Amino acid sequence: MTRPTPAEREAAAAELAKVRDRIDVLDRRIVELLGERAELGLAAGRVKAIAGRRAVRDSVREREVLLRVAMANGGPLPQDGLLSIYRRILAVTRALESRDRTHGDDAADA
Repeated sequence: MTRPTPAEREAAAAELAKVRDRIDVLDRRIVELLGERAELGLAAGRVKAIAGRRAVRDSVREREVLLRVAMANGGPLPQDGLLSIYRRILAVTRALESRDRTHGDDAADA
């Protein structure tokens, strides 16, 4: 392979900056969507509590979510990597729900 010319290196650096800018925009959107998902998870937890469901974890629902995620994956993320990300999202959402239930009980007792 031949060495890139200074002009090619400059063009590549400009292209890299554009790609990174797009990644930054996507990262902001992902954070917004994760926040929205967390809010919905909290809402679901509150409804579960009102309905008398004591367990925070719903393993059937979690399997359904992971299955839908796996089926939606068209790449390039490897399946195990994407599922690992989603398992972490589910775990963090469960932790938020647990904390919400605990603090909600404290507020009700006050």
